[in-house]
Amino acid sequence: MKPDFSQPQRQSAVGIIVMFFDTVRHLAKALFPILIVLVINPKIPQLYVGAAIIGILVFIGVIAWLKYINFTFFLDSEHDEFVITEGVLNKSRTTINLNKIQQVNIKQSLIQKIIGVHSLDVDTAGSSKEEVSIKAISHAIATDLKTRLLEHNFSKPVVEVFYETGEAFQDNIAESPVPFVKISFPSLLKMGITSNYVKSFLLMLAFFFSTYENVKQVYGGDNIDTGRIDSYVSQFTVVELIIVVTLLIFAVIIIVNVFRMVLRYFDFTIQKQQGTLLLSFGLLNTKSTILKPEKVQIAVVTQNYFQKKMGILQMRIRQATSGEKEQKNTAIEIPGCNAAERDEILKLMFHSLPQKGLMLLPNWRKLVFSIFLTIVIPVSGFFFIKSYSGTENENLYYFVGIYIVLLALLQYFKFRNNRLFIHDDFIIKQSGAWDISNEIIEPQKIQAVTTSQLFWHKNLNIGSVTLHTAGGNISFQLGNFETIRSYANLWLYELETSDSNWM
Repeated sequence: MKPDFSQPQRQSAVGIIVMFFDTVRHLAKALFPILIVLVINPKIPQLYVGAAIIGILVFIGVIAWLKYINFTFFLDSEHDEFVITEGVLNKSRTTINLNKIQQVNIKQSLIQKIIGVHSLDVDTAGSSKEEVSIKAISHAIATDLKTRLLEHNFSKPVVEVFYETGEAFQDNIAESPVPFVKISFPSLLKMGITSNYVKSFLLMLAFFFSTYENVKQVYGGDNIDTGRIDSYVSQFTVVELIIVVTLLIFAVIIIVNVFRMVLRYFDFTIQKQQGTLLLSFGLLNTKSTILKPEKVQIAVVTQNYFQKKMGILQMRIRQATSGEKEQKNTAIEIPGCNAAERDEILKLMFHSLPQKGLMLLPNWRKLVFSIFLTIVIPVSGFFFIKSYSGTENENLYYFVGIYIVLLALLQYFKFRNNRLFIHDDFIIKQSGAWDISNEIIEPQKIQAVTTSQLFWHKNLNIGSVTLHTAGGNISFQLGNFETIRSYANLWLYELETSDSNWM
């Protein structure tokens, strides 16, 4: 017997446990450095720390119970709406039109696996995150509700497959779909070793400085013994120190990347079903989502030198969002696929392999301007401050020299790889210094076109163009403006005359 969604209903009773641990996780993530300092600080009696932790857990338990009691959901068939009420002290009511639903994802965290429930997230176009999330429902209710929510987008029932238990769950179909892409464990290891260097480095810096500042506030800056560090550092020359620190940072980054990649994308499987892609992945937190080709706005294919030698690449699929800022939060990533799998996915999304066509190159002034912004101004500022401060440290010149060389190489390769390819059916923006990305869109998906030209560029016939889509923007600077303007007029004409239905 299928559940009746026409009447308001609550989540599973064990949902209180899920909400409790979810609140604890968010609180611990936000206050992790402070909690570490409080626990290890000998000045604070451990009895007080324990009492405070117990009090906080009790408070969180009350919040979790109120969230469970006040959370209900139902389908309003008369108005074709999905209605959710939630809140702790003040209740809120969210109404989602079924025609506006972009995705419905079924997930399962480690805690949810233990107690046997799933969460269901509903995404709508124009939102930077899930419009609503139901944290604790059974698999039968989750799959049935997902089918009901997507009835307006599919003519046939949707199949939902989970791989975390090794079993295939199916609804209203005789056979389970066969995976046509399955990312292997070695491929995930290769992706972890060869990607996300800058992102992981910035996260490490943020964590280090946050923890250091909290420790410094508790113990006081004068009480921190830096003598051992200074004596250890003094054993190395500047060049040796730079090499040791670089290797250490690089090793930590690789470990973090591999751990993140395996944890997030373990057993990544893609299946074709009724013209859609069904994606399932995750080690501790399992996620299942549907990718509808007609909803795809931008497909990004990224590959660096090491990944090219290993025969792997990464894809990122952007669907409709409210702007450029939100597209990173809603992009669907496909890591570690090979060239053949990439072509199969692109064929399913665009019905043919994207062609590059006419190539537009940026003017050399773009490289000069980038070098001026990233090298000339910072280095000039450094020498200006140094001349007034009276600091005489020859070691600083090593870092300035390394900075100039690295930034010059970075800007050169960014300029060399910067291209805009225009085809009758596709527009491809190529960019990047190390990770070379190709952003692919179809002209009929363009919502607006912006062209710009500075007055001193008119005689040079160079200018810029920005293509606005519901999945983000694509910009190309300082290309041939006459060509840019002619294609901009063509795209605007196609925008006005196109009857494609992708929303």
